[in-house]
Amino acid sequence: MLGGCASLTKTMAEKILGRASGKDVSPGEIVEANIDLAMVHDLTGPHVVEVVEEIAGEVKVWDPEKVAIIFDHHVPADKIRAAELQVIMRRVARKLGIKKFHDVGRGGICHQVLVEEGYARPGMLIVGADSHTVTSGAVGAFATGIGASDMAMVWLTGKLWFMVPESIKVNVIGKLPKGVYAKDVILHIIGKVTVDGATYKAVEFHGDTIRNMTIPDRMTLSNMSVEMGAKAGMVPADEVTVQYLRERGVEVKPFGPDPGAHYEDEWNFEVSKLEPQVAAPYSVDNVHPVSELEGTPIDQAFIGSCTNGRYEDFVEAAKILKGRKVAEGVRCIAIPASIKQYMKLLKDGIIDILAEAGCFVAHSTCGPCLGGHLGVLGPEEVAISSSNRNFRGRMGHPTSKVYLASPATVAASAVEGKIADPRKYL
Repeated sequence: MLGGCASLTKTMAEKILGRASGKDVSPGEIVEANIDLAMVHDLTGPHVVEVVEEIAGEVKVWDPEKVAIIFDHHVPADKIRAAELQVIMRRVARKLGIKKFHDVGRGGICHQVLVEEGYARPGMLIVGADSHTVTSGAVGAFATGIGASDMAMVWLTGKLWFMVPESIKVNVIGKLPKGVYAKDVILHIIGKVTVDGATYKAVEFHGDTIRNMTIPDRMTLSNMSVEMGAKAGMVPADEVTVQYLRERGVEVKPFGPDPGAHYEDEWNFEVSKLEPQVAAPYSVDNVHPVSELEGTPIDQAFIGSCTNGRYEDFVEAAKILKGRKVAEGVRCIAIPASIKQYMKLLKDGIIDILAEAGCFVAHSTCGPCLGGHLGVLGPEEVAISSSNRNFRGRMGHPTSKVYLASPATVAASAVEGKIADPRKYL
């Protein structure tokens, strides 16, 4: 349906884009929408500033209360150029009076911070100069990544045009078995539908499995929705969402699609018998049960990223690492997704468990996920990672290989020095 008659019952995307554009909308229609929150980080922000200055003659924003600047990609600065870019963004944040500014040591990975600080809320329209902005869909927002030129126009006008996407309803049912997590669910889904299975679609996650997930688990699902091409990946905001945001001083109401909303497609997944999943090089949809890849030697194990760098992820990893050591010849890198996650892990003794096992534990940064620093892979090296992408050269040298898995599977693999099934340790 392209620009057809507007339906009386709406999906989440249609409700949010309709509210933001002030009109009744239907899939395929192009609308100009008011942006509720615009985020940039240390790597993309300077490009936005450059375009804004080229267009307007000076750096400015339409509303400093609706702009977030978060340092995370090269934190702390790992080279002179990274330091130069961060100096630019610090000056911009001061000049414009950006209150949602998170410098080194005062925030964390941008997608974690938007949710954790209560900036992202149900029904909001959020854009970020990073593809994994979709993570905020975990609390019921339409959140999507855009480029520097588009973000520059958002900074100047507070508006952006969108084609209203068709929506896909993803039903996930069944109690997750021991040793199987949200990461396994989303890898399984991507493996079935492929990396372009939801291109420019708004994906909604439904079903009892989703309702029983925490917000951190839901963030993993939304985060990786872009890996199947989705424009947005949303979970209806329920009482779990309301309570999570209330704990952060934000009062919201449940938000979701209208009953009887029209979906272009509906996918159903039963996960009660799902095995831990692993995505093999060099594509996120090259997914296999861990049993098919067990024994593959590794050089590095990485637990962290905006996908799986939360407190709960490290608790599961610590269950496996406690009283054990990282295998000889293997490097295990652990990086919490924010300073708040780090401090909670420190307080509860989880950092001690990781360090005693032989893990390198660092402050929050994207770091090794994008092959930036703190764990860049060398020639022919093999890593298993709890992050979200395993393209050729993603984490380092073009001949290196990356396998994607849950933090538990990563931890088990670190102990054995080869891809391993975490269930034997749980």
